[in-house]
Amino acid sequence: MPQELKTPMLEGVLFFPVTPFTDLGEVDLAVLHQHVSAGTDAGPGGVFVACGTGEFHALDVEEFTAVVRTAVDAVGGRVPVYAGAGGALGLARRFARAAAEAGADGLLLMPPYLVDSPAEGLVAYVRAVAQETSLPVIVYNRGNARFDEDTAAQVAQLPTVTGFKDGTGDLDLVARIIPAVRESLSASGKEFQFFNGMPTAEASQPAYRALGVKLYSSAAFAFAPDISLAFHRAVEEDDGERVDALQRAFFHPLVRLRKRVPGYAVALVKAGVTLEGNKAGPVRPPLTSLGAGEIEELAAIIAEGRAVLAS
Repeated sequence: MPQELKTPMLEGVLFFPVTPFTDLGEVDLAVLHQHVSAGTDAGPGGVFVACGTGEFHALDVEEFTAVVRTAVDAVGGRVPVYAGAGGALGLARRFARAAAEAGADGLLLMPPYLVDSPAEGLVAYVRAVAQETSLPVIVYNRGNARFDEDTAAQVAQLPTVTGFKDGTGDLDLVARIIPAVRESLSASGKEFQFFNGMPTAEASQPAYRALGVKLYSSAAFAFAPDISLAFHRAVEEDDGERVDALQRAFFHPLVRLRKRVPGYAVALVKAGVTLEGNKAGPVRPPLTSLGAGEIEELAAIIAEGRAVLAS
């Protein structure tokens, strides 16, 4: 394992690209390069490739490696690039090594495959994957990977774990995890970051920010970076009127559309990317793509969001 630990500290809006597919279902690396390059031009604080929005669950290791390598090339060192890892332990280790070999700056460690497990077992899972490379690791608290205060503090003390991302929406638990982690790291002075990882995170970001969580995933950035960045500025500047206007016109309607069908958290982002002129293709099974009427709804939501920016 490499000895030097790179620890890119993140700020600003975090960009989660989709993984474009051709009509035949193959990864379209040329479109991916355009998508990531244009998104990076817009000014995110980091790029998270082949993660949830990037259909990590549907990629084999060879595809994943090509996707990460393409994204790293498209970003060109302008911001840190994190790659997904997770699933069955053996595969999670392979994905971690592949990400390092492809030039990623860090890992977002997603849940293990299927099984429910005690939180103590999750610590062992994180340790086993983190030991595969020297890349910094952000641990994703979501689905069947749910940490409590004690185990969150334990994983935070692992040498290469530098962040904790919550996708449960359990704000009571998050409010207890944050001080527990900070106390556990107080003697070491280790830098550590917390993230809001809820779907359409902007809808819940004011609540997370009240807990001191400033970083969040922005799926909307993939297809409407202007709206995403405007919302981020409004939140950071405590512009409640602009925040409320963008929530009502754009993010809340997006949430309602997203919740209509399981998996639309990914499918609507791919549809949005295509609407903006970069053909992202379909989602892979078991997800399903938006219907024509829903694509029209999404286009109208985007237009309403941009109308707020113009007002």
